[in-house]
Amino acid sequence: MQMNIKYFPRVIILFCLFVTVLACNPEEENPDPVKVENVVKEAIVQSMRDWYFWNSELATNIDVSQFNSNEELLDGIIFKPLDRFSYITTRAAFEASFTGQASGVHGFGFSLDAEENMFVSFVYDLSPAGVDGWERGWQVLEINGKPIAEYRTANGYNFQLGPNEIGFTNTFKMKLPDGSEKTTTIPKSAFQTNSVLYKDVIEQEGKKIGYWVYQSFRQTPGLTNPVRSQEVEDTFEYFIGEGIDEIIIDLRYNGGGSVAVTEQILNYLVPTNAASSVMYTNRHNALRSNNNRTVNFSKKGNLNLSRIIFITARGSASASELLINSLDPYMDVFLVGDNTFGKPVGSFPLSSLNRTLAANDVEIVPITFAIDNAEGRADYFDGFPVNISAPDAPSKNWGDSEETRFKVAMEYIRTGNTGSRISPNAAKSRWEMIDNFKGLEQEFPVY
Repeated sequence: MQMNIKYFPRVIILFCLFVTVLACNPEEENPDPVKVENVVKEAIVQSMRDWYFWNSELATNIDVSQFNSNEELLDGIIFKPLDRFSYITTRAAFEASFTGQASGVHGFGFSLDAEENMFVSFVYDLSPAGVDGWERGWQVLEINGKPIAEYRTANGYNFQLGPNEIGFTNTFKMKLPDGSEKTTTIPKSAFQTNSVLYKDVIEQEGKKIGYWVYQSFRQTPGLTNPVRSQEVEDTFEYFIGEGIDEIIIDLRYNGGGSVAVTEQILNYLVPTNAASSVMYTNRHNALRSNNNRTVNFSKKGNLNLSRIIFITARGSASASELLINSLDPYMDVFLVGDNTFGKPVGSFPLSSLNRTLAANDVEIVPITFAIDNAEGRADYFDGFPVNISAPDAPSKNWGDSEETRFKVAMEYIRTGNTGSRISPNAAKSRWEMIDNFKGLEQEFPVY
């Protein structure tokens, strides 16, 4: 999850490094690349000492020359027992991801069913896959003429889809729900993603139940005062207009995103009796404890729900877990599916706080804070356990009454049945999309 950096002071580095791009000596036209590289690495180490949540665990002496790359350096110094999340990228890539501007991808996800058949799990509307008509529920038989089984590795899958370059193509053979087959070649391209994959209101035994499939906490480009999502506003205006009595929020493929957008959603969902209560408190390292802050709810809209059913999986991480954790002290929060990923910490990018990183287009995004809910809960590195275990059923489209997790959630609303007949092991997939990605891409996984 990413914290909006406006809450943090700007740090100006008041010295001049002749080996950086912003060198003060114009006569130094060809600086030693090794020296430049090491200066950048030293800047990474200094930024980590200043802002890293576990900065007390950093080695006292770090010889940056022993690391072959910035990425190798970061991996070599982070606090491995708990940190699976810190990463390095570029400022442009970071900003594009958090505003939903995809590039060099086809625009879809994969998921396995209980028999480990591969299916398209979601499709972005404006992506090459979306324009080609792909839908959740299509079985993937072959990629570039090879059966899916041949892409299996010891730890997951390597689909060999090639570089993330606009125009690069792959060919897919699919089996559609009606039994027909389709072979299609699509390119990778640049496009605007949609975070809302599906929304509907279902009437069941006198209740109106909202169903919302939310894939990532992304802000809408241009909406910066405050940072927010137009898709979120439109969704809740729809649910409020329909007068829903219950809500099912499907986060099974949601790897996280913006804390500001998470706050926006929380303000719609919080019950009226907690309209201005504590939402969360974020904590920084001891050096930066003056940046600790508590955020209160600011209720929006007139939804006054007593409980929320979340559909989750190992792909539900970061801001998804923040949403669940922040509501838990104030209402009945019920989880269906599989245990969440386990990321109770967050980040904000540091390049704007370090001249050397900014000058060399190195965006470091380490873990910089933990978030406590109103009851002080912030230690869920093993994820949140589900109340009802249920396997993914990607062969069924969104809202299909036979899609297992959705069906179990609806049954719970109707009968209170906890689904104990479903074995917890049956809900645990050997592989999730999130397993194939690291760093920034893990927060927003897509092929």
